[in-house]
Amino acid sequence: MDGHTPGAAGGRRVHGLDALRGGALLLGIVLHSLMPFLPGGFWVPDDVHDSTVASVAVTVIHLFRMVLFVMLAGYFGRMVLRRRGTRAYLRDRGLRILLPLVVLGPLVLASLAGVFELDRVVRGTPLPAELGGPPWLLLLAAPGHLWFLDVLVQCIVLVVGVRAVLVRTAGPERLDAWAARAGDLLAVPGAGVVVAALPYLVTVLLQGHAGGGIDQPTTVLPEPVPLVGYLGAFLVGWCLHAGTDALRRITGAWTVNLVAAVVLTAVGVFAGDAPPFVVQAVVVAVAGWTWTFGLVGACVRFLHRDRAWVRYLADASYWMYLAHLPVVMVTGVFLADLGWPVPVKLLVVWAVAAVTLLGSYDLLVRDTWIGRWLGGRRRPSVLRGTERVAS
Repeated sequence: MDGHTPGAAGGRRVHGLDALRGGALLLGIVLHSLMPFLPGGFWVPDDVHDSTVASVAVTVIHLFRMVLFVMLAGYFGRMVLRRRGTRAYLRDRGLRILLPLVVLGPLVLASLAGVFELDRVVRGTPLPAELGGPPWLLLLAAPGHLWFLDVLVQCIVLVVGVRAVLVRTAGPERLDAWAARAGDLLAVPGAGVVVAALPYLVTVLLQGHAGGGIDQPTTVLPEPVPLVGYLGAFLVGWCLHAGTDALRRITGAWTVNLVAAVVLTAVGVFAGDAPPFVVQAVVVAVAGWTWTFGLVGACVRFLHRDRAWVRYLADASYWMYLAHLPVVMVTGVFLADLGWPVPVKLLVVWAVAAVTLLGSYDLLVRDTWIGRWLGGRRRPSVLRGTERVAS
């Protein structure tokens, strides 16, 4: 997806936001590598070791990761729409978000079924009970870790549809002015985080529990409760792009936001269910958004220069996230019954994933039609040393 800003940003690429978006995807790989060590045995594979540290890390990552990613999708979405027009924006997102969901979703389901069977053969673990259900349930099942693409499609359709109505009824100038005022409010230190957190808070209150942030949708069909939180995040990014110098103001408060995020997260994790549910919900929602604003500010502040290796990882991150789950799970199957320490197992999983995913990206994706499909253009392969002009 495009990482250039028009208008106030002078058409320059916002390297910090590119890096942050890639980091959010790569953090998802870390998240799934931690899942086997959570108590409860609900993940395949279920490792012989349980880890409290892994459980806390998963909880913290869940607070903000997808809210952050969807917010950035809204920011870049308005950027592309303003520069290229609505039709080009929809065509681009259809090609790079909807089509991967349609094409890769069934492959993900098939690969997960293969991992479950491998776990059964290698470790004697029974197949998950849900695999014995009617076939139509599998068709309605969320396509594994690609559920976020489905949510993005829903957000884009809703925002573009409502925008088209408002452009006709209120006019584009007035609509832009409304978005700019909202973006200016969201960029106000303190108050902006609270406003941004309101849809997140509503979602947590409606879902009835605060642990782990917003629940993952369970089907490919629209689910109103999680959609409230993610649509809110998309709109926050959309309006921040319209705001006057919003990124600079958020960047100026990055330390305050990150300190608040750490404090609120610690309160949420260690207080557990002791506070009233409404208090838990407020803490979780505001923590999620202080993490989001703090990381945005920190990345814009410190990653504003073009670094080749950062740009490479940012470019690779989409493919890596799309392809990572079978790699991480299969590696975990062969490690699950070993008595090795958890950190050693994680290092092995991360090493295998890095070699497999980065290698496949560079050799099979980066300078091929797949790279143009997923990334908008072809880029030279580092391993092959190609000098092909990006197209």
